Amino acid sequence: MFIAPELLGGRYELRGTLGRGGMAEVREGWDTQTGQSVAIKLLYPGYDTHPDYLRRFWAEGHSAAALRHPNIVAVYGSGEHHGTPFIVMERLPGTSLGDLIAQGPMAPDHVRKVLDEVLAALSTAHAAGVMHRDIKPANILFTADGTAQVADFGLAKGPDTHRTDTGQIMGTMAYMSPERLAGNPATVTDDLYAVGVVGWEALTGRRAFPEENLVALAHAITENPPPPLSALRPDLPPQLAAVVDRAMARDASQRFASADVMRAELANVYGDPATGPIPIVPLPGQPVSQLWNPPTEPVPLVVAPRRSGRLILLIAVLLIAAVVGVVAFVLGASTQRTAGAPDPAPVTALC
Repeated sequence: MFIAPELLGGRYELRGTLGRGGMAEVREGWDTQTGQSVAIKLLYPGYDTHPDYLRRFWAEGHSAAALRHPNIVAVYGSGEHHGTPFIVMERLPGTSLGDLIAQGPMAPDHVRKVLDEVLAALSTAHAAGVMHRDIKPANILFTADGTAQVADFGLAKGPDTHRTDTGQIMGTMAYMSPERLAGNPATVTDDLYAVGVVGWEALTGRRAFPEENLVALAHAITENPPPPLSALRPDLPPQLAAVVDRAMARDASQRFASADVMRAELANVYGDPATGPIPIVPLPGQPVSQLWNPPTEPVPLVVAPRRSGRLILLIAVLLIAAVVGVVAFVLGASTQRTAGAPDPAPVTALC
């Protein structure tokens, strides 16, 4: 006698595993009522008795379910089955931004499109008082037509979310802002900082902060920012590189005030649609056809010296001081020789 498999929540048929995370796994499912494929996140056994994990799990379900947007993975519902919490979500092909980055540096126009769609999702979330707190390539998925969607609101912090314990930092460290590492409460600029780190990684094909040791990683984020994009990808539109660099500024006050403001800057990368794109001047000896193609070989790091008014003034002062010193030395030596005094010891200048 054939016995039908037990349905999750009396509705969903569980199939293969799509992925595994720190506290839950995602299974492919089949909705027997609607006849469509879905993705189902199941909390691991044992985690359902831990208050913090349960709070984070339900936070994802409640936060994402309340956010309806084309660039946010849809949450259809949630529930429990024999004590196991689960969340039913939109089933996507499975390709993430992390998968694309693993193939090498991405074309700038593609990265600009992805960042714009991620920011559109964050704009809706922030307007609802929800901050994602874990933006990273693995949490940016793609639909069949290539539209980016933000997933995993498990660490989302909203107006009804209890504040985390003092000193507790939650998220993926390599994409955290310096102030998050310091234990400050999450803000809008933290999500935008993470978007900048994601953009830097997508455009270079490498991690902005590759350190494996957590102490070294924290030091790099707070003290040693990565080189500017223009040094690694001179083929990039200057406006795109400037947007990403600004989003990653260590000083939060120098970042974008909102996702909408950052989107507006991205929209200007290729110029005003009414007047056409801003002309891009190729580098000396670089064919125009290479402007929008990522380099096949790693681009050597070339950091141009920064010249500022302060530096020029300092050089001028040093030169004047040197001239005055030489004149004084000559006059003094002449006077001392005339009086029969010994020559002064040589002086070594440290520059």
